[in-house]
Amino acid sequence: MARHRRFPAAVAGILSPVSADAPFVPRLAIDGGSPVRRQFLVFGQPSITEAAIAEVVDSLRSGWVGTGPKVARFEAAMADYLGAPHTAAVGSGTSALHLAMLAAGVGPGDEVLVPTMTFAATANAVIHTGATPVLVDVDPHTQNLTPAEIVAAFTTRTKAVIPVHFAGYPCPMDQILAVTSPRGVPVIEDAAHCLEGFANGRKVGTIGDATCFSFYVTKNLTTIEGGMVSTLNADWHEAVTTNAMHGLSAGSWRRFSDPTFRHYEVTAPGFKYNMTDVQAAVGLHQLPMLGVWATRRAELWARYDQAFAGLPVACPAEPAADSTDVHARHLYILRLDLDHLCVDRDAVAAAIHAENVGIGVHYRALHLHPYYRDRFSLRPEQFPHATGLSEATLSIPLSGTISDADATDVIDAVTKVLSAYRRD
Repeated sequence: MARHRRFPAAVAGILSPVSADAPFVPRLAIDGGSPVRRQFLVFGQPSITEAAIAEVVDSLRSGWVGTGPKVARFEAAMADYLGAPHTAAVGSGTSALHLAMLAAGVGPGDEVLVPTMTFAATANAVIHTGATPVLVDVDPHTQNLTPAEIVAAFTTRTKAVIPVHFAGYPCPMDQILAVTSPRGVPVIEDAAHCLEGFANGRKVGTIGDATCFSFYVTKNLTTIEGGMVSTLNADWHEAVTTNAMHGLSAGSWRRFSDPTFRHYEVTAPGFKYNMTDVQAAVGLHQLPMLGVWATRRAELWARYDQAFAGLPVACPAEPAADSTDVHARHLYILRLDLDHLCVDRDAVAAAIHAENVGIGVHYRALHLHPYYRDRFSLRPEQFPHATGLSEATLSIPLSGTISDADATDVIDAVTKVLSAYRRD
């Protein structure tokens, strides 16, 4: 194994010379060397502004901390940002998916097509409706669902399709709709990673029958916990808002803000999936920052691409220069060239973590997890692309909070580890 590599100046302090004329040889922190950073760099750390903190305090002092006027303001602001006629703020991206499928009439006996390369919530929400998630493989380049995979998996029981805009790369929505629309099957987009995205020039959130967003703490916009359903269908919007609050005919804000007393009625056995004003208070001040943070992530993305060009990894895919797609740049995912490394992905991840740089794995595909593997008798070879991605990818810090110095540390840690484990 060739371990004699030259490193950027920022790494030089952790290297030791072998001899006067020999190149420096790194000692990884996991092997007892000094880490690149003294303080751990958290993966996915959010940026919460002082204005957002003040808005939360205002909510706490107002006496209205549940679903109220700030949720309504946040929904209106998101509708304006997306250009969507209907938005419903809810408690999580998972609840958004569940509610959207219920609005589409998904239930026991139905099948819903889901890419296996996604977070568990996408398929779990299908299970919660009583339907069966049918897992399908993905494009190895974009990690997205493809029209061909959809067509191959269709049956007479297919009730909906859930494309996942993976890592912020928009799915080929025009092509997907071209195969779903003639079959009369609704499309519910999982845009947890793709708030800022455009697919073929169309804003994500205005394309499919419904789009589900997550505002979890690691997302490009956070409400700490929270989600949203945007839809072009007024009836679906009404179903989502009703089911999100116990199936009541009117939520507490609508009841108590009316000039006259009114009773509520239970119109469906709904859920407790509402967003609170405390959560919305954070979101109201995140939304105006999206453009600034997107620009910063693009800068980091370009710097990472350049820094890792000579290492045994593939940098993430991007839309072609002449494309009208817009990548939301939620995750920067490296695909390791395992043929030119002497260890597996998990060893690389552990070594980078030991350098005090947080990493993530997005994801181990669902067909590899015990519940889905065993319940549906799934095998790795049924999903060759997703299986390969599951074994070879890891994500590095990418957010508006990453400073130039942080980015240097990330680059140095990745370079140090991959160079140490490289074999030519």
